[in-house]
Amino acid sequence: MTSTPKNQHPAPRSTARERLAQARQAEARTARRRRGLTVGVSIAAAVAVVAGGTALAVSTAAKDDGSSASAVAPAHASATDSTVVVYGRADAPHTLSVYEDFRCPVCQAFETSAGKTVQQLADQGDYKIEYHLATFLDDNLGGTGSKAALAAAGAALNEGVDKFKAFHDVLYANQPAETEDGFGDVNHLLDLAGQVPGLKTETFTKAVTEGTYKGWAAKVSTAFNKSGVSGTPTVELDGKQLSVIGQDGKPVTGEQFTALVQQTIGG
Repeated sequence: MTSTPKNQHPAPRSTARERLAQARQAEARTARRRRGLTVGVSIAAAVAVVAGGTALAVSTAAKDDGSSASAVAPAHASATDSTVVVYGRADAPHTLSVYEDFRCPVCQAFETSAGKTVQQLADQGDYKIEYHLATFLDDNLGGTGSKAALAAAGAALNEGVDKFKAFHDVLYANQPAETEDGFGDVNHLLDLAGQVPGLKTETFTKAVTEGTYKGWAAKVSTAFNKSGVSGTPTVELDGKQLSVIGQDGKPVTGEQFTALVQQTIGG
């Protein structure tokens, strides 16, 4: 209980309207502090995990915005599961499952270090790649970059699997800082799409601008959250997880990745 100092008169009672305004201001301040705390903890966790040499952050269950119920799947999505993007020969003897988030800096490090080899082995028929994409960093850090990039990737997939793969690589090559929401800018995504020959068609531009595949992106994200995978990047060959990030926090090189694949297939 708060007492009133002696020789002072108690403050006049505030009106109901003033009390309501004060309550709203207090609630807004609390919400801002909560958001700041969440971002700070997420960033610290990401740094600690990267330093430990494991996958990025533990993913939290992203909220389904409800748009996935009426999701429009792009052409060339997997026939058996529209939330998976398959790159490579359908009759390949093995399957490489890659779990990523377009805002994930460790995914970017892996793609930079071994991405060309990952694609090369798929192109020569050693395995096909199944991409499972997440958007949990939007929830962890705020913003819409993961979702927007994934929806734009859906528009690229509608143009062709090769166009998706090329745009996927361009996004990682131009990934903004983790705490920046650069991919949340549709115009920036369209500019990046210009780096992929033949991608920036009228259909693609309209799909990105109008958010045609936002519902699909939400559905893909929900599928990731139900997969049991807790962080990105996670890479599995025929269900066996490959250690693509070393204990020193560095991603494997192309040669090291090839060795991992050979050991796993041979084992």
